[in-house]
Amino acid sequence: MEITCKRCHQAIQEEDCYCPACGLPQLLYTNESAPGQAEPEHWDKAVPDASQVAWKLALRLCTMLAVPAGLLCSLFSPLSILSFLLMAVVAAWVVAIYMRNQRPAWITIGAGARIGLVTGLLGGWTAAATTGCTLFAMRFLVRQGNFFDGFWQTFVNQQFSQQYAAMGIDAQTIASYQKWMLSPEGRAGSILGVILFLMAGLMICATVGGALGARLLAGTRKPEV
Repeated sequence: MEITCKRCHQAIQEEDCYCPACGLPQLLYTNESAPGQAEPEHWDKAVPDASQVAWKLALRLCTMLAVPAGLLCSLFSPLSILSFLLMAVVAAWVVAIYMRNQRPAWITIGAGARIGLVTGLLGGWTAAATTGCTLFAMRFLVRQGNFFDGFWQTFVNQQFSQQYAAMGIDAQTIASYQKWMLSPEGRAGSILGVILFLMAGLMICATVGGALGARLLAGTRKPEV
């Protein structure tokens, strides 16, 4: 019967203690011990479950890296154009530091994705809160409300109208959309939608970054005996 690795499903030999592809410790397959012989050694008893996450350590690492990354990913940050890529890199970084503090130094892709998701949640909420506080300060403290209103009105009357007209929407429907978007409720709803899109994008990218970090680093780290 062919023996395969439980994690990467590559074929292994019966005498292999570790998978040659991903380094996962394997069961040592031996015949049943005869009377008077020692019991065969089972490697799985000493191997921790790599799908489980030590959340006390993971949450500390996520907080340390995700909160500063969230500040840089806000809509008014100079790095906002790279926010999704930045959050993915930060999630992979969190996974790398987490794996370095684990024995053996590897985790499953699912565990890496969960760590990335928590990183994205913290970073996304930080980015959303920073964006909201910046908008509030610029409108009510710095008194730049007229600038934002003028920019929004120009955007709705020009780019928005042209995009909807290119989609074949009639002029009456476009006019009703414009009226709603220029209202206070429409402006607030549009900004809220942009912030929610930012949060969702950061969480998705962080989840993917955590999973990729676990996958790429697993092949370079061999479990310690």
